[in-house]
Amino acid sequence: MGAEQRETQAIEQFVKRASDLEGSSLVDLIIQATSHSSLFAFSEILAVPSVVELHGTQYSVYIDLLRLFAHGTWRDYKSHAGFLPELVPDQVLKLKQLSILTLAEKNKVLSYYQLMQELDISNVRELEDFLINECINAGIVRGKLNQLQKCFEVQFAAGRDLRPGTLVSLIQTLTNWLSTSDKMLLTIKEMIDQADRMKELDKEHQKEVEEKIELAKKFLQNKQPRIKLGPLEDIDMLYMDEVMSSRELGTHSKRYHISNTLHISWSTNYAHLFTLAQDYTMYFHYMDKEMT
Repeated sequence: MGAEQRETQAIEQFVKRASDLEGSSLVDLIIQATSHSSLFAFSEILAVPSVVELHGTQYSVYIDLLRLFAHGTWRDYKSHAGFLPELVPDQVLKLKQLSILTLAEKNKVLSYYQLMQELDISNVRELEDFLINECINAGIVRGKLNQLQKCFEVQFAAGRDLRPGTLVSLIQTLTNWLSTSDKMLLTIKEMIDQADRMKELDKEHQKEVEEKIELAKKFLQNKQPRIKLGPLEDIDMLYMDEVMSSRELGTHSKRYHISNTLHISWSTNYAHLFTLAQDYTMYFHYMDKEMT
């Protein structure tokens, strides 16, 4: 049976017994509950009507004791020891175990020095034995003893009873978290919708480009024959009306004129477009050389 099941059974048993008792009979039950090795939660016992009725009686200090075990620490007991019943050894052990749980709620790395101060333990060996035998083996905490750094690294700690008013604060914290989560989810949804729209626009654009490329290919298949440039590669031209040259007497200068616009067969490959541009440049240099 796990530690949680043992604790649940113990709580049910004490609650049932407390419901059938009253007055001084509840004193022994409270001492037993606060000494029980498997019991680390006491709010259910505090809520039993017969226990509540101890307020204002000569036994009311035992309600204070029970409340100390529900929410307090060993340090709290030492501060109010004059107003509380003296503890038996099992109660001292229990309250020190509960003190570890309270410290672990606030910090996940507990220094040996802090723990020895809080628990009134005089040396490291005694502290490590307490953590291993009374806390880790009891299943209320899990962690690693870091002897090099002289600290206890907490990986898990059982929860304690909620202090009065804590539940309201916890509900408010969870409400704020839920509101923030809803806003974050809405933002994520808007980003996904925008990404989907951009994806569709990209597909449409890609389709338009592919259609234009296909039209260009079909158009170029029906163009006029290519013009051979001798050692140069062929250059696609849609129209070339004429290449005019004139030779002026007494000079070595020659001129040429291309009357209409040369149209380059476009391709989606920009490297090929750059090559065509180089071919045009070489073509004009070639013609100029032939005419000079």
